[in-house]
Amino acid sequence: MDAAAKAQNSIVKKFRRTIWSRFTQAVGDYALIAAGDRVAVCISGGKDSMLLAKCMQELAAHGPVPFAVQYLVMDPGYRPENRALIEENLAGLGIRAHIFSSEIFSSVEHIEKSPCYLCARMRRGYLYRYAQQLGCNKIALGHHYDDVIETTLLSILYAGQVRGMMPRLRSTNFPGMELIRPLYHVREADILAWRDYNGLRFLNCACRFTEEAAADEDRSKRARVKALIARLAEENPFAEANLMRCLENVHLDTVLGYTASGRRVDFLQHFAEMGAAEEE
Repeated sequence: MDAAAKAQNSIVKKFRRTIWSRFTQAVGDYALIAAGDRVAVCISGGKDSMLLAKCMQELAAHGPVPFAVQYLVMDPGYRPENRALIEENLAGLGIRAHIFSSEIFSSVEHIEKSPCYLCARMRRGYLYRYAQQLGCNKIALGHHYDDVIETTLLSILYAGQVRGMMPRLRSTNFPGMELIRPLYHVREADILAWRDYNGLRFLNCACRFTEEAAADEDRSKRARVKALIARLAEENPFAEANLMRCLENVHLDTVLGYTASGRRVDFLQHFAEMGAAEEE
């Protein structure tokens, strides 16, 4: 059995419970894929997006809903050895991808404040545009369960807001396009186990700035939050699950304010509306 077949077979056999079942659960729970969809799977070269590509490949071939899938790799200015590793992994895993280049790294290299945020925004725009040119109506990203709970806690601790990473989003700048996250229920530890079982080597981070910087601000915050969650999980085995569950258990009557569909509602306004509703 070649590397591509082994990696794909292991998803539905050895890692059926921890990866395949959770992947298909997220697809079903959030109606991520509909008949006739054309989905562009965005591959960065890391373990998460490579696993996503193999899962989508399997689902397109044997899933219950007919849909088409394309695979995209955007080179934002990778070092030659990093791009070579991506191309090697694509060939080894049997993934035929559209590879296109951009100048994102050059565009943000002189930005001092939040270069990672700007880079991510620009990447998404390029991916949406290229996917649209291929006739796709959705892009799929490789964010997983741990990304979701870490982002939620990062938002609370560093931004002072409760804001989650949603499994499905409509694009505001590209009408008719959606973003989906099919690995929403898959744990990072299981992705690592799949990688190691198959003897695969992926990019950890191909960003020129984090390669050259001793401590990138955004990445160090995420590392601290990851470590904090791990410590909490040692004391409370339900800590991680509760962080995820809090995104679907928001009690609006007990918060000081909220934003819905771009409309901000503060405590006094909400209090008055509740009183009016009770009087009726």
